[in-house]
Amino acid sequence: MIAFVSGPVAALAPDTAVVEVGGVGLALHCTPGTLSGLRLGEQTRLATSLVVREDSLTLYGFADDDERQVFELLQTASGVGPRLAQAMLAVHTPDALRIAVSTGDEKALTAVPGIGKKGAQKLLLELKDRLGEPIGSAVPGARPAPAAGWSDQLHTALVGLGYAPREADEAVAAVTPRAEAALAEGGVPQVAQLLRAALQTLNRTR
Repeated sequence: MIAFVSGPVAALAPDTAVVEVGGVGLALHCTPGTLSGLRLGEQTRLATSLVVREDSLTLYGFADDDERQVFELLQTASGVGPRLAQAMLAVHTPDALRIAVSTGDEKALTAVPGIGKKGAQKLLLELKDRLGEPIGSAVPGARPAPAAGWSDQLHTALVGLGYAPREADEAVAAVTPRAEAALAEGGVPQVAQLLRAALQTLNRTR
């Protein structure tokens, strides 16, 4: 098993990062929160989980070991594959997920794209004794995404992808109505979706 990778960041995309290790570029699938902390050319160390399939080897990258551990524990629940587990961690911190499961918070789980009410109820039952107690000072709910939070994450991610701060500002402004609509409906702005929408507004002929 590949426990972690360490090296310079060679490339960044909306859902992946390429880290150069010993002259080889390893592509890692990462959450927007993890990607926002990376910078092209700078050294990084990411905890990893290797998912083996008959026709593929997929490496997932995480900011720390705790996030990687929760990613793997989530997949012990029936119907939860690596993509859904990663989506859950894109919306919630590990401790927020622990709190949601321990308190039976269906609404927190249905905030994750791909999880409906019945699915949330099933996950709460299956994960109750698997995730353990919160280890930090997290409060129930999603990753910080009030008005300033989601925009800061999005701006940081765009700059990390190589866009100038001015370009990032314009892209954030372009998708703000979409984020505000989600907040008005009581939802959580999905940074990954906003990032894709923001990229579409930018001139890619760099």
